[in-house]
Amino acid sequence: MNLDQKIDAFVTLGRFLGQFVSPIDDNTNTLQAKDFAVDSSLPDTAVFCERMIQTLQDAHHQNTWFTYDNLAFSCKSWSDALTKENLTNWVSNYAIDKVNSPKTIAVVMAGNIPLVGFHDFLSVLLCGHKIQAKLSSNDKKLLPFLASYVCAVAPEFKPFIAFTENTLKNFDAVIATGSNNTATYFDHYFSKYPNIIRKNRNAVAIITGKETPKQMQSLADDVYRYFGLGCRNVSKIYIPEQYNLDHFFNGMYAWKQVINNHKYINNYDYNKAVYLMSDIKLFDNEFMLLKEDTGYSSPISVVFYERYKDINDVKAQLEDQKQNIQCIVSLEDVPFGVAQTPSLSDYADGVDTLDFLIKL
Repeated sequence: MNLDQKIDAFVTLGRFLGQFVSPIDDNTNTLQAKDFAVDSSLPDTAVFCERMIQTLQDAHHQNTWFTYDNLAFSCKSWSDALTKENLTNWVSNYAIDKVNSPKTIAVVMAGNIPLVGFHDFLSVLLCGHKIQAKLSSNDKKLLPFLASYVCAVAPEFKPFIAFTENTLKNFDAVIATGSNNTATYFDHYFSKYPNIIRKNRNAVAIITGKETPKQMQSLADDVYRYFGLGCRNVSKIYIPEQYNLDHFFNGMYAWKQVINNHKYINNYDYNKAVYLMSDIKLFDNEFMLLKEDTGYSSPISVVFYERYKDINDVKAQLEDQKQNIQCIVSLEDVPFGVAQTPSLSDYADGVDTLDFLIKL
């Protein structure tokens, strides 16, 4: 397959995912084809739509953090990304056609949000390499099904895709994502291979007080999408010393329905109880907790904050701590509301995956 044919296959996948972007009530017990905008022009639409609906249900039942709303958002994000224009512009900056000797890339995937490993899957295949993927137990349903769809569209991909639950063997390079603890293990275990090892990171937001109410509502998307479990979710805010927190809480109110999720409210109740018993000062809007803290990785339902006198001090601090920061949301950096819809060239941890794969 040449590069254009690979791109065309993923464009078709993007169109396929575009059928499943309609928000679905999370109280729905059974998904049905009538809930979605089926595109009959796609290959084997009826069969694959039925299988996709079952896969979405299985993914939700396996990991209830994967609500139907979040699954639809993930499908929409990738459907929007997988266009001919986006893919062509992305790869145009790389000499992908010069990759003449396919390597086997072991990819250890996280499972904190739906399809979090898809970018690595896409990158490996576009570069002409083989992927040997080890999935997280939290997200084992979606990617194998989407891989089967890609292979139905372009059977040439079949020998290039493998999933394993066993020990990774016979590979040439590694991309592994995990916690700080598992990353230490990865560093040791994969040290003799070319590798990308990703650790815990979080997003932060810098608020100046000049933000509009709409921008603060958009910030709520960056905080609450995927219940804050993503590495690009804002887990901490920096606010001016005299900032009126009503502006922040008014924006967050757009996501008040998050408290209706039983797993989320259990975390909220638990964290609130622990902090109150420890006599820790909190701001509480009855569905989130705001806690002053110098850390970056806040628990579910909690957002950390620090006040500042000089915004340049904040910028210097974040530069010094960039190994812990995935992205910065502000009026000058990543715009409010788009942290969870990165472009194809927004690489995790700032490490250029395509460049790494091409140079193997």
